[in-house]
Amino acid sequence: MILTVTDVEYMGEYTLMCTFSDGVIKIVDLTPLLKYPSFQELADKELFVQFGLQGTIFWKNGADIAPEYLYEHGRLVA
Repeated sequence: MILTVTDVEYMGEYTLMCTFSDGVIKIVDLTPLLKYPSFQELADKELFVQFGLQGTIFWKNGADIAPEYLYEHGRLVA
């Protein structure tokens, strides 16, 4: 089965609550990614919250995150 993000909610402070295609829900802090060039401009919270969802999370600047990364680095909620 291919893992995808089916729902996402902004929790504040660069943290997202992600629901995955297997039903697992995890909270993921994306602060560590802000040091990388493709994510640096997302340190502006107004830009960070303008994400989209299409199997994974993406932004207008072309940055996106593999669902596997979110799954691995998230803290289990349900």
